[in-house]
Amino acid sequence: MAQKPLLLVCNDDDITAPGIEALVAVAKEFGEVWVVAPNAPQSGTGHAITIGNPIRLYPYHFPVQGVQAYACSGTPVDCVKLATGVVLKRKPTLILSGINHGANTSISVFYSGTMSAAIEGAIEGIPSIGFSLCNYDPAADLSAAKEVVRRLIDTALKHPLPPHTALNVNIPYLPLSEIKGIKITRQAMGRFIEEFEERTDPYGRPYYWLTGKFYSEDNGQDTDIWAIANGYVSVCPVLLDLTHNEMRKQLHSWEKSVL
Repeated sequence: MAQKPLLLVCNDDDITAPGIEALVAVAKEFGEVWVVAPNAPQSGTGHAITIGNPIRLYPYHFPVQGVQAYACSGTPVDCVKLATGVVLKRKPTLILSGINHGANTSISVFYSGTMSAAIEGAIEGIPSIGFSLCNYDPAADLSAAKEVVRRLIDTALKHPLPPHTALNVNIPYLPLSEIKGIKITRQAMGRFIEEFEERTDPYGRPYYWLTGKFYSEDNGQDTDIWAIANGYVSVCPVLLDLTHNEMRKQLHSWEKSVL
């Protein structure tokens, strides 16, 4: 008898977040689900790993029945590494990260713990998807997002992703009836314009709080930002190779001129 698909679920908002509970509830419809997720919020940690400190795993009573879960003291990437290297006895069929509370479009993919968990899965050769809902409210309605997740998990299991590829899925905060469909997108070009607000602690010492806003440098109609702004689910395939191949061709002349 064929084994059920094994689905590993992680996030960066922590194991108690409503988004991960929603994701697990949907994932359970497709196979055996295990959860390894941070025991505290890890948003913005990117692909950080824990090297100089111990990492601890604690059994966690997950609110969805029939799911094995562990809370981890480390980062989202630590969670994936521990899950695949220690917790699970077989390779996951699919790694699912999220549902993140807030968008992970454009260059946010570099900072996102949610997407870093998915990218770590891709590094390990495991098909992986990161899901984000474009609303930061922890009490946001997740019903439409759950249906989008359901359809994409079903499709990903029927049509496996190429090796070392992850999908970055961003879902507009709209009723399901108002979501126009999905767009296969590219990552929009843009950057954050940071501001550091200086404050003073109770001892009179200065500290800084990072604020700012995102500035889009891309008016294309095939980007993740365009899709969300126009009522579509954005599905952006993410590769691991950051090599700038066009620039690489241009730099070949350096091989003789520099040294």
